[in-house]
Amino acid sequence: MIKLRSKCEQDSIDIGRKIGSVLEKGNIICLDGQLGAGKTLMSKALAVSLGVDEYVTSPSYTIINEYSGDLPVYHFDVYRIDDIDEMYELGYEDYFYGEGVCIIEWASMILDLLPDDCLFVRIENTEIFTEREIVIEGNAALIDKLKEVLSC
Repeated sequence: MIKLRSKCEQDSIDIGRKIGSVLEKGNIICLDGQLGAGKTLMSKALAVSLGVDEYVTSPSYTIINEYSGDLPVYHFDVYRIDDIDEMYELGYEDYFYGEGVCIIEWASMILDLLPDDCLFVRIENTEIFTEREIVIEGNAALIDKLKEVLSC
């Protein structure tokens, strides 16, 4: 497990870019946190680090946005999933086990569908409005790589 403190938005962007720098085909990044904690900001930073040039937006109503970069990036926002069957209708397995990297906002809402080797990033508000606590756990190989690039 890695715990980090982001003092401002730029810190969170830098952390996201460093996380993105170690990602490979097939990695699934699961983002969770309160509304406004910075999940979409983190998603944007991850996508940029993966070579996405397009403007990255939250797929709140479309559930998934696809981007081209060094690898395909599949950006999910499952907040509005009412029934897990909706994920089957989307063909989630093609994305999770495909050629790209998946970024899933509100991932805790679909825990039963997630593979065991996901990287979980929890972003929490703190008592200071601009600061966030970022907790990273899960995929041991990615955690080891992250400890190097994050200097933990």
